[in-house]
Amino acid sequence: MPIAYDRRAFIRNSLLTSVGGAWAVKTLSPTARAENAPQPAGEGPAAGGGALPQGKIGDLQVSRLLLGGNLLTHYTHSRDLKYVYNLAKHYNTVEKIWETMALAEKHGVNTVVIHTAPGVMDFLQRYRHERGGKIQWIICPTAPIDDSMEEYRRQVREIVEAGVDAVYVWGVRSDQLVEQGRPDLIAKAVATAKEFGVPCGVGAHDLRVITACEKINAGADFYIKTFHHHNYPSGPKPEEIQGPYTEFPGYWCSHPNEVIEVMKDVGKPWIAFKVMAAGAIPPEDAFQYAFDNGADHVLAGMFDFEIAEDVQIAQAALAKVNRRREWVS
Repeated sequence: MPIAYDRRAFIRNSLLTSVGGAWAVKTLSPTARAENAPQPAGEGPAAGGGALPQGKIGDLQVSRLLLGGNLLTHYTHSRDLKYVYNLAKHYNTVEKIWETMALAEKHGVNTVVIHTAPGVMDFLQRYRHERGGKIQWIICPTAPIDDSMEEYRRQVREIVEAGVDAVYVWGVRSDQLVEQGRPDLIAKAVATAKEFGVPCGVGAHDLRVITACEKINAGADFYIKTFHHHNYPSGPKPEEIQGPYTEFPGYWCSHPNEVIEVMKDVGKPWIAFKVMAAGAIPPEDAFQYAFDNGADHVLAGMFDFEIAEDVQIAQAALAKVNRRREWVS
């Protein structure tokens, strides 16, 4: 009987020396069901009939595992493997993106997080209105954030009119503003989104964004913060990390222990992203680490063929979670 491999199973199984060993690895896949898992605060029925637990952000019921938008927009963090971007572009056609979102809904992943790349609003709206899609949208505008807020307000208005469920300040922009000493503009961007009646969060790679926003009470309803450990082959060595946030190929969370300490005192929902360090950390390890260390939700880039397995992995992680930080959502 042929064995069906996905990209993760292939990597695992190729390290084994026998067919029996390959079968052994496959039997280790987590299969715990969410109905047997402890129910954190904010639980509600999962969209699409799935059994994935949820939390609450504003008035939104949001699955503990969210669908990341980078693979859908072909923006793959593939280090020096330059062909991967083109591969993703050819694989994730609009039709395949719709199939991916439908699969996510089927398995209880009820929210996609994405930025305003070209074509995004078109395929989201068509999926919702032509295909009957129910998946929620959390979107970050990429327009400039400045004192006038004109371009930013225009883009927020557009995505709200298109049907966005929540907005967040793009992490790249937040990092820049804090580096420039302008966290006040982050607060202004949050207030701008709230003018249109939608929840608004703040994204960040740099931990200083979170501390600055909390210090000035920027009004964020939630945070989207990078989070992963460094125990993987291309992870940074301590001597390579010189400041609070360094652009180093292969990692996106420079000080995970500091993130844990800061976030345990932040009373707002936390969506952790880049938890797999862009594919360098297996999801079994990444999801457990994120949930155990305080994340309320995990944002993961997933191809269609990875969704069912990743949901099982998230369910298993939630079933045995061991947290210091209380569930905030």
